[in-house]
Amino acid sequence: MKKILIVEDDKKIAQLEQAYLEMSGYETFCVYDGVDVEVEAEKNQYDLILLDLMLPNCSGHTICENLRKKTDIPILMVTALGESVDVIRGLGLGADDYITKPFDPAQLVARVKAHLKRYERLVGKAPEKKEELPESKITVQNVCIYPENWKVYVDGKEVRLPGKEFELLLFLARNANMVFSREQLFERIWGYDYESDAATVSVHINRIREKIEREPKKPKIIDTVWGVGYRLNN
Repeated sequence: MKKILIVEDDKKIAQLEQAYLEMSGYETFCVYDGVDVEVEAEKNQYDLILLDLMLPNCSGHTICENLRKKTDIPILMVTALGESVDVIRGLGLGADDYITKPFDPAQLVARVKAHLKRYERLVGKAPEKKEELPESKITVQNVCIYPENWKVYVDGKEVRLPGKEFELLLFLARNANMVFSREQLFERIWGYDYESDAATVSVHINRIREKIEREPKKPKIIDTVWGVGYRLNN
């Protein structure tokens, strides 16, 4: 049974999230104070974290940044409607996605299922029928990507790309020299429509560039094709 850590200071919202997730077959645990999150996350092995941004005693952004240094599991931010700046900052600190309050509980469960499924497939925990031999390595300029063990090396040194960053880079590498719009990338990697998809994709592209480009502000590997989208150059 998958375990989900719910981080939410509003107990009514936390109980709502907990009820719907448990009805869907997940095991959950709630934390209501920001200072307890990292201790709980280290003490128990969770498969996904639902993280509210507005927490007492410690901000959700700080928690997200600290968690991302220690784990690659999906982190979904829960935020109030209209906090676009906070959302972009959270994505920049390593969150995989976000959902706004008030939210449809069914949408929350669907979003959780999608991220868990993609994460399992990415790290090889989910069984899949494979008729072809798995890729051992994809090389793009000075970057080596190992799909089987979820590792990326730049100039021979390993760099850490969590969840969606790795999946986005892998997709672009498998389709090198092709241009994709932000909407196409969002649909392919996140798998559902969302009004702020452009910001989500752009933030993740910038984070990838910071890790694989020699000059992130003058990228040579992942180009921005103005007015269209992005292209990975092989």
